[in-house]
Amino acid sequence: MLRQRVITACVLALIALWVVLKLPAAGFGAVLLAVVLLCAWEWAGLAGLAQPRGRLLYSGLALAPILAVWPLTGHAAFMTGMMVLVLVAWCAVLAWLWRYAGRPERQDPPLVIGAAGVAALATAWAALMGLRNEFGSGHVLFLLMLIWVADIGAYFAGRRWGRRKLAPTISPGKTWEGVWGAAAATLVFALLGAAALEVGSRWPGFVALCLVTAGFSIVGDLFESMMKRQRGVKDSGALLPGHGGALDRLDSLIAAAPVFLLGWHGLTG
Repeated sequence: MLRQRVITACVLALIALWVVLKLPAAGFGAVLLAVVLLCAWEWAGLAGLAQPRGRLLYSGLALAPILAVWPLTGHAAFMTGMMVLVLVAWCAVLAWLWRYAGRPERQDPPLVIGAAGVAALATAWAALMGLRNEFGSGHVLFLLMLIWVADIGAYFAGRRWGRRKLAPTISPGKTWEGVWGAAAATLVFALLGAAALEVGSRWPGFVALCLVTAGFSIVGDLFESMMKRQRGVKDSGALLPGHGGALDRLDSLIAAAPVFLLGWHGLTG
């Protein structure tokens, strides 16, 4: 299983590198939109929509706000305001997770799950597109690599030292030791990134931003795990060998991207 995960991850990383570094902004946005629609298709299943027609309709609902905000993703003031609201929403998700962890038998209404998916996917697309438009492809690449590094640190630290469960009623495999592994890997990578991105004297704030971003990536992971547990499924799909569905691979990034963009606005503003 580990070998299959590594092979799939390497292939996905190479594709991501090409998309981020080689495509113009419009092409990047179009490919990202296609990926988001794949995630929307899978999220529709988590919201209880089993038939293709219902999933297509749900994907269309996710597409509408993306098309509406696309022309505005280069406007810093608009994006900052949106990301503030998104950050508040992800903080509310923490309360949602806490409540569910105490009452795991509880089932959220499909309409609530569906609405949360549209909001999360559309704002994640907007954040990545805004990061690309305002700061360039190098910052998008750094964010992707930051999430990968945090995920790898959590995975191997959890396997080696994992004892204390992080949220056993939501995701039994995650441990606090995995969280510390993610934090340690993030810290090292953030220090390297501070030099690569030439943040200068702002490096303490930059490192803090990277750690907070990694923390919210774990929130995104747990949020999707909660949705899957309510539906009684292990994976959101079977598109990616060893990883499950597209949503399983991108759940961390969905929560992390708005936080990272908002933090960059704060550092550069």
